[in-house]
Amino acid sequence: MNSNKNSSRGRHQGKKATSNTSKPKFDSKKKFSKSFKDKPTFKRERPISKEAVATAPKQEKKITENEGIRLNKYIANSGICSRREADVYIKSGSASVNGKLVNEMGYQVMPNDVVKFDGSLISPEKKRYVLLNKPKNFITTMDDDRGRKTVMELIANASKERIYPVGRLDRNTTGLLLFTNDGELAKKLTHPKHNIQKLYHASLDKKLAMSDMQKIADGFILDEKRVLVDEISYIINQPKSEIGVKIHSGRNRIVRRIFENFNYSVVKLDRVIFAGLTKKDLPRGHYRHLTELEVSTLMML
Repeated sequence: MNSNKNSSRGRHQGKKATSNTSKPKFDSKKKFSKSFKDKPTFKRERPISKEAVATAPKQEKKITENEGIRLNKYIANSGICSRREADVYIKSGSASVNGKLVNEMGYQVMPNDVVKFDGSLISPEKKRYVLLNKPKNFITTMDDDRGRKTVMELIANASKERIYPVGRLDRNTTGLLLFTNDGELAKKLTHPKHNIQKLYHASLDKKLAMSDMQKIADGFILDEKRVLVDEISYIINQPKSEIGVKIHSGRNRIVRRIFENFNYSVVKLDRVIFAGLTKKDLPRGHYRHLTELEVSTLMML
């Protein structure tokens, strides 16, 4: 009797074991990004290697004209916080879309919507910060209808995101030029009230008289506006025609106009420092991406 029961139990156990081998194991920790209307079938003829998974191209979901993205994801993609934290901020009234406060969970942001977080414009694009050592004969503009060379040609491969120059350097001025898609930072670096300093090396057509240097240092009127430089001096171990000028004014061609006002011509003009960034290890015509520390420093200026 016992042997029959054991035999029967063995048969049932054997069937159960055989049945389990054809069913996929469910991992409760695994999350799926999509829900399936129909029960999915799983088929795996051979194991997938870690190398294959690592090298497989990632498919990103594109937003079409009729499709949006959840507001919490939009905020998270902007680098402000996690999605879970974004939900808390949304509930507290930190987010607005097209000028209207939104505290609805699951709100869909459309491609052309204007989203602000705590009053600042945000974008789900990854923020890029590229520093160029601009050469001569390139103009600072996005494009030119006269066919002249633009700085955009020099940084064409720097970023998938569309980045823009922060301020400008005229065609014959060389040196540091920053590019970014961070509109808030660009606005801060160009607004006069933030006093962002720039250091220029100016080569003049003749020696700068000490008396003229003193007049420039004291400040003077140019086009009915007072011009103030932060520092001006001769460059050590260089002729008296080589001048260093530190200034925070953003007026157009201001350094050249300062010297022209005292009857000097600027033969060469090079911006060697911009907002604390330098040309160290950055050859003319080359660019580099800012480090996280440099970006953080700019944010705190």
